[in-house]
Parts: sequence; C-alpha cells; structure tokens
Amino acid sequence: MNQAQSHTSLFGYLKWSIIVTVVGLLLGGILGWQTTGTVSGMLTVFFICAVLAVLEISLSFDNAIVNANKLKDMTPVWQQRFLTWGILIAVFGMRIVFPLLIVVIAAGIGPIDAIVLAAAQPDEYARIMHDAHLPIAAFGGTFLMMVGLTYFFNHEKDIHWVVVLEKYMSRYATIKGVEIAFVLALILIFSNILDGEDSYTFLTSAIYGLITFLAVELLGGLLDASQRAMSEAARGGLGAFIYLEVLDASFSFDGVIGAFALTQNLFIIAIGLGIGAMYVRSMTIMLVEKQTLTHYRYLEHGAFYAILILSVIMYVQTLYHIPEVITGLGGASLIGLSLWSSIRHNRQERVQKTDWASGEI
Repeated sequence: MNQAQSHTSLFGYLKWSIIVTVVGLLLGGILGWQTTGTVSGMLTVFFICAVLAVLEISLSFDNAIVNANKLKDMTPVWQQRFLTWGILIAVFGMRIVFPLLIVVIAAGIGPIDAIVLAAAQPDEYARIMHDAHLPIAAFGGTFLMMVGLTYFFNHEKDIHWVVVLEKYMSRYATIKGVEIAFVLALILIFSNILDGEDSYTFLTSAIYGLITFLAVELLGGLLDASQRAMSEAARGGLGAFIYLEVLDASFSFDGVIGAFALTQNLFIIAIGLGIGAMYVRSMTIMLVEKQTLTHYRYLEHGAFYAILILSVIMYVQTLYHIPEVITGLGGASLIGLSLWSSIRHNRQERVQKTDWASGEI
C-alpha cells in the first residue's frame, strides 16, 4: 500500500465493499426465501442483514482509525497481509467461527453439532450465546480498556484534545503500571457488585483479558525487535499483525453478541456483520492512504475515547442491558466531535498563517 498520499476517489475505496454488500444482501434475500417461503420473510431477512451491516460499521469505525494508526508504521508487505489475511480472519473467524466456538465450549458439543444446532434450533443457539455474554464482556472490555488507557498514559504524547484530562494522564504516565492498577481496581469493583458465580466468572475473564493484552504487547515487542535485528525493513511486522488481530477480535465481541438481539440465525448474522467488516477494511485503507490521521490531529483521540467508552459499556452490560444503538452512536458522536475539533483547529491555523503572511501579527 503506497505511503504517498493517494488520489483514489471515495468510490474507488468502497468499490469492493459495495460489491460485497450487493452479493451479501442477495444471499440474505435468498436465505429469507428458502427459510420462510414468503416475500415478506425474504424482505425481513434482507432488512436485518442491512441493519446488521450498519450496526457493525457504527460500532467499528473507531476500530478502523486505530487500525490505520498502527498500519501507517508497518511495512507495505505487512499492511497488505493484514488487509487480506486479517480481513479473512475478521470476517470468517470472528463472525462465524467465534460464535460456533462459544457454543462448542459452553454446550460441550462438537463443531458439526454446533452448526446443526445453529441451523435447526436457533433459539437454543441464541440462548447459549447470550449466557456467554458475561465472560465475553469482561474479557473484551478489559482488553479494550487497556488499549485506550495505554494511548493516553504516555509521557511522550504532546498533542492533547481534552487538554486538562490528557495532560494529567500524560504527567502520571511515568508511574510504571498506572493503567494496569486502574483497570485492576475497576475489575475488583465490578466483581464485588456481581453476585456468586457471576462475580467469579467476571473476575476470571477480566484477568484473562488483562493477561492477553500484556502477552500480546510482550510478544509484539519481542517479534518486532527480532525482525529489526534481522532487517530494518521488517519493522512493524508480525508483532503488530497479532496485536491488530486481537484488537479486532475485541471490537467484534459487542457486535456479534448484539446481533442476536435482531436474529438468532447464525448465517444471517455472518452475512450482515461480514458486509460491515468489509466497510471497516475500506475505511482503514482510505485513512492510511489519504493520511487522514495526519490532517485531522484529534481524530485519533476521538477513536481512543470511543474505545474507552465502549470498554466501560461492556463492563456495565454485565449488570444492565444497554442497546447497541447507544454504543454505536456514542462512539460515532465522539469521533464526529473530534473531527469537528480537528477541522476547527486547521481553520484557525490557516487564519494565523494568513495573518503572519500579511504582516498583521
């Protein structure tokens, strides 16, 4: 992927996503007709697939920004590997294999039996998925919270959007492990609020989420350091790839679980979320090639605030149900606000440069 700023049109970036959308919606319509035998049933499935795609896009736009932030430092070879292999893992792994794996583990059945259960008894399949929401929310929420806090607890970070808060976090970033201590304290608070088995499940799953983040960070550092020792050109390779895959998985948890509120059919969910995942890939490519994060200085901040909000929502969802539309709109609003702040900053800079050039300052 060319690091020079691209002149590709918006349609050029979205071309494959649009093709996948058309094919996916057609498959959804065919599936609706085969399962219901009615036009209304076909249109209902068609509509659900479209809604799931929009849900996935709204929940994952911050994912695209974070991906772009990491990808811009990777070599073109590893960028391309992530955008090909990575998207296959994201679509087929997280949207199809992951829900099946949950049922395999929770119900103690084989993968084939899980597929049969999804096709023949979708209500029972959905029940098992919903019962698994607590450990998933604890694991994914913890991982995402560490991602967000690590970005802000950085003493080298010198660009601040919410100045007072971010300067405060940057100042205390020199205290080793401060973000880990914060997350552990939050884990203890929520595990104490929950009762009985739920408390133990939350605590265990959250700790696994924390360990996974630290392990991915360690492994990524070791792999990238090893690659730098072999060749300077290999920087930002396998370690960054693994980090992005785990990050994408954490982002996907909420969308996969939330999809069962609309339908219990695994195949409809896979179509809808797969369409959304393609748009996330297209947005990631556009953000990197257009160097959007460079032009809009606060956009990245908005994405990481959205990550923190999502992680907190995932924690709160272990106590109360929060509609996915609130989650999606919350993240989108933060990103939109950060974009507006970036545009306003750029406008002010242009005015100041004009004043300097005219000798008014």
